[in-house]
Amino acid sequence: MANEARSQVNIKLISTIRPIEGESEGYEMLLTGQLLEKAGSIYLKYEEVQEDKTIRTTMKLGNEQALIMRNGAVKMRLPLNIIEQQMGHYESELGSMPLVIDTKEMTFTKQAVSGDFHVQYDLLMGGQSVGNYTLDITFTEVQ
Repeated sequence: MANEARSQVNIKLISTIRPIEGESEGYEMLLTGQLLEKAGSIYLKYEEVQEDKTIRTTMKLGNEQALIMRNGAVKMRLPLNIIEQQMGHYESELGSMPLVIDTKEMTFTKQAVSGDFHVQYDLLMGGQSVGNYTLDITFTEVQ
């Protein structure tokens, strides 16, 4: 495709969930994915397998706006915007749920083929906060 740069990258993803009720939980994943630059936007794509089910994730990265889309075993659209709350949705075998995402902080730094993305947001379902989520992603070119 014209006007598209694609690189293989190693991805380190650290996610922390602090639910309103219950214990905080965190997990770390090391993945291989692709970094795409297309029409002035930067995308990170990767696949993860959970309980023998594949989830394909595409993230559009930015400093004030970002978008996380997941397909496969889980379907999710999570728009992130530092300026205003966004509407998203989550779909699983249990059904579809509308989400409201209240982004608290977001930073994105990129060098040639590496970078860091950090976001912290509250997730609301039915007008109630279900927790605070932090996502830290570091990616570097596969050598």
